[in-house]
Amino acid sequence: MGPYGRLVKPLISLSGVSRHISPTQPLRTFTSPTKACQSERPILPQTQSIYEVFDREAKRAQRDRSASYVESSREVDYLKDEVALRLADRLLDIKRKYPLIVEIGAGCGHFAKALEPEMTKKLVMCEYSEKMLFRDANEKYKVEVERRVMNEEVPDFEPNSLDAVVSSLSMHWVNDLPGMMSKVMDSLVPDGVFIGSLFGGDTLFELRTAFQLADQERGGGIAARVSPMTHLSDIGGLMNRAGFTLSTIDVDNFTINYPSMFHLLSDINAMGEGNAVVQRLPMLKRDTLLAAAAIYNELHGNADGSIPATFQVIYFIGWKPGPDQPKPLERGSGSVSLKDALKGGQGGKL
Repeated sequence: MGPYGRLVKPLISLSGVSRHISPTQPLRTFTSPTKACQSERPILPQTQSIYEVFDREAKRAQRDRSASYVESSREVDYLKDEVALRLADRLLDIKRKYPLIVEIGAGCGHFAKALEPEMTKKLVMCEYSEKMLFRDANEKYKVEVERRVMNEEVPDFEPNSLDAVVSSLSMHWVNDLPGMMSKVMDSLVPDGVFIGSLFGGDTLFELRTAFQLADQERGGGIAARVSPMTHLSDIGGLMNRAGFTLSTIDVDNFTINYPSMFHLLSDINAMGEGNAVVQRLPMLKRDTLLAAAAIYNELHGNADGSIPATFQVIYFIGWKPGPDQPKPLERGSGSVSLKDALKGGQGGKL
């Protein structure tokens, strides 16, 4: 398999994962369920950069607020911990050991918990929210950890200085993905690797459709209630544009059951994953929220009264070009005729 590990992974679809919350358990009191869809500032003028889809300051404030409620925040680590574990498994597939790994958008240390000494000696955790970064500052990990406050949109590293860069479930909030990937490419040494995961376009499609129908019914239009996500078909183009080679992309689909839509919104807030679209509306009316909950139950609800929520996670691996990487032969250099091979002729086999 060589040092580049697994080049193809199968599509994995998981369902029936239940969030262990009693239907009678009260919602978290630090924030209202409706705040997952409320605005934290007015709509920005049209002079903003074309890349500014997400309000980064609002996102940092959401992460700060999430980390401030330590116990509630830890209760919802289940999804990010699982994705980080699967990302670490992909790193383990690479037949190399990297003395230093840099993680962009590290959160409170989900990926650090998944690392083993045979993978690396040290992890540098970079995160935009200082409160989130230091939420578990007293946690003991199996590898050495260094924390840096850094905006993952503009990673600041010396060119050709890093062997491996990782990003786990943070890039879906980056406005300029091509620019961010190009900066990561510049920071890697030749034959360095970039491994990441982000939420894909089918994430929370049940919640998105419920709010779209509720907004149409109650307000006569559609509002930006759920943030837009990158689609699977876009990732390959983004990686090629940044200059990565030997790209590998695969998907996990998690279906998690919640007692109600309000419990789902409460968990989203506790994760620090609330809506941060620049053009989000300042308010969500109560009747629209209740209509969305009813539509969600009617269209997607389970027989036991719970509701499913889909989280599509896209994983990718890309390599900076290097002199020792496998390269395709030049066009026309083949010595076996495909026609003969298919006919079982002299060419024998491909």
